[in-house]
Amino acid sequence: MRSLLALTLGTLLVTACDSTPTSITNATGLSPVSAAASSVPSTSTVRWNRKAIALFRARGGNAGRVDAYVSLAQYRAALAANDAKQGRSQPSLAAAVAAASVVVLKQFYPLDAASIDALLAEQRAEAPSGSGHNKDFAAGEAIGQQIGSEVLTFAAGDNFGVTSPGTPPIGAGFWVSSGAPIVRGGLGARPFFMTSGSELRLPPPPAFGSSEFLSALAEVRAFSDSRTAAQIAVTQSWVPFSGVVFNGLATDLIDKYHRPELEAARILAYANTAAFDAIIACFDTKFTYWFIRPTQADHGITLAVGLPNHPSYPSAHSCETGAFQGVLSDAFPAERAYIEEVSQEASMSRIIGGLHYRFDGEGGLAIGHAAARLALQRRGLE
Repeated sequence: MRSLLALTLGTLLVTACDSTPTSITNATGLSPVSAAASSVPSTSTVRWNRKAIALFRARGGNAGRVDAYVSLAQYRAALAANDAKQGRSQPSLAAAVAAASVVVLKQFYPLDAASIDALLAEQRAEAPSGSGHNKDFAAGEAIGQQIGSEVLTFAAGDNFGVTSPGTPPIGAGFWVSSGAPIVRGGLGARPFFMTSGSELRLPPPPAFGSSEFLSALAEVRAFSDSRTAAQIAVTQSWVPFSGVVFNGLATDLIDKYHRPELEAARILAYANTAAFDAIIACFDTKFTYWFIRPTQADHGITLAVGLPNHPSYPSAHSCETGAFQGVLSDAFPAERAYIEEVSQEASMSRIIGGLHYRFDGEGGLAIGHAAARLALQRRGLE
């Protein structure tokens, strides 16, 4: 299993160690970005999830927010099409998912409307011929268009990026802004499952200057002083967001296990919306404690990648990673060990890269795991 997925995803292995710097090796020579985008997708959900990721890689934007609403629209469109099946009326779930995806993606990527429409036309042409099949596809499209519009209306009120974190405190142990706009992440956004943005707030990090803090700082410095080219490559592979890689992992697993359209949409919807909530909780915690970055605590620490302009504790990569780990482990129990391995790599890449302390990663994973549990327990996307 591991070798198959490693060849597909190019995932690089992480071996954690408490006493010596963790090593990261690249057995395949590939990055952890999914290579399955070149294969024929098994479902419309997978096809359009990969399109969303491709658009992000080409254009940028906030992948976590886009993927949350695309996947929500896909799932609700698939549910609506399934519910509409009666007698001779058999709306296509694949068409509903496609049309809902088109509506949402055009809103976020208006410059790519032509390529989005072209993909839909290609999918429409692949549908079985005959008046009955044509009607089924058209009926599915109509459902998807309506659901996509409803999801966009819902998204417009999510308060994402609106809340100011306030003025950073000044003093020993506090993070110092680079002077660029402070990255707000999900601070103050409306969650899908949490009752408030502070529901999953972490306890304080180790006190600045304490033995626990100094030990964690020393670990980051040790990585910085001995970082290999392979470790740098791994760190760079997880830039800019772990959710981009985990969507690739999710779609590969959906294809591998031949999950049907409705189930594929459910998995991606809960994974991406749980990750959205994890980022809300992550930035609530970040702007509660305003904790100093390793490079600010020890100017001898170097970075393998660029440093986002927001506080250190906890790691946003790990928050998002933990949420995907929780949902995907529930959906694919036979893959839990592998998903755990990939999750540890994502978290450790930020420590090895000089951006975070180990307790940042551990705290972030804890938030993500908790967000996944809430999503799977409270549900509510249906």
